[in-house]
Amino acid sequence: MKNLVARFVKDESGATAIEYGLIAAGIALAIITVVNNLGSTLNTKFTAISTGLK
Repeated sequence: MKNLVARFVKDESGATAIEYGLIAAGIALAIITVVNNLGSTLNTKFTAISTGLK
């Protein structure tokens, strides 16, 4: 039983996949935030243009 626990503690085979997943999630969150802010800004600009053309 001690040997099994020791092997489990030393095993790092899934750590890299988890790290890449966290990095991908962080990048996705950053992209979503930028696109959301950009969309709001563009909406404001086009509303101002539309109002100016009326």
